[in-house]
Amino acid sequence: MDKRILIVDDEEDLCEILQFNLESEGFQISIAHSAEEALTLPLAEFDLILLDVMMSGMSGFKFANKIKTKLKLTTPIIFLSAKNTENDTLTGFNVGADDYIAKPFSIKEVIARSKAVINRSSTTPSPSPKAKPTIIKVEELTLDLTTKKVMIGEVNVEMTRKEFEILALLVQNEGRIFTRNEILSKVWSMDVIVVNRTVDVNIARIRKKIGIIGKKIKSRSGYGYCFDRS
Repeated sequence: MDKRILIVDDEEDLCEILQFNLESEGFQISIAHSAEEALTLPLAEFDLILLDVMMSGMSGFKFANKIKTKLKLTTPIIFLSAKNTENDTLTGFNVGADDYIAKPFSIKEVIARSKAVINRSSTTPSPSPKAKPTIIKVEELTLDLTTKKVMIGEVNVEMTRKEFEILALLVQNEGRIFTRNEILSKVWSMDVIVVNRTVDVNIARIRKKIGIIGKKIKSRSGYGYCFDRS
């Protein structure tokens, strides 16, 4: 079955150009000219959302935050935006984006990145010859690697996918120091441009969300981060 992409952008000409070129690559394309219109669609049925940031009404950032935190959707998102400062990019990743492409952009770049994100999200990992635990517990902290849920005691902790992946990486490799670049390469693919400060922002958010256990995520002289329960 062809992969389905939803384009959410209030620039009609741009939507038509993207639709023509993406359909030429075999994708099924739907278009919404506002976040409000997009929310009326069956969002869980799409394999990717190409999302503009600056739209009248609800912004792309608010839309992404809503579908990730309130609707609990895991549909990948690529932001398409004329806002290309470091803070804008960080905001995009912090609300759950899988990639961020600044306007004006190359159509070939959008196609390539769309394929990369869809391939990553649809790839099923090969089974390991040695079964690994799917539940990790550290004091009151519980990570479910299957459902991607985090609990503190009996309380569910809401996390973005990237936050979960960073926390799981550190907890599963207790005591090992990961540099910022290592975390970037393991959590974000190499074809996504992300700045080192993105790691610091996500670590700060994780620490805040898991309370006192967050103190076990330690910075090592600016070199990197590790999880140390001692």
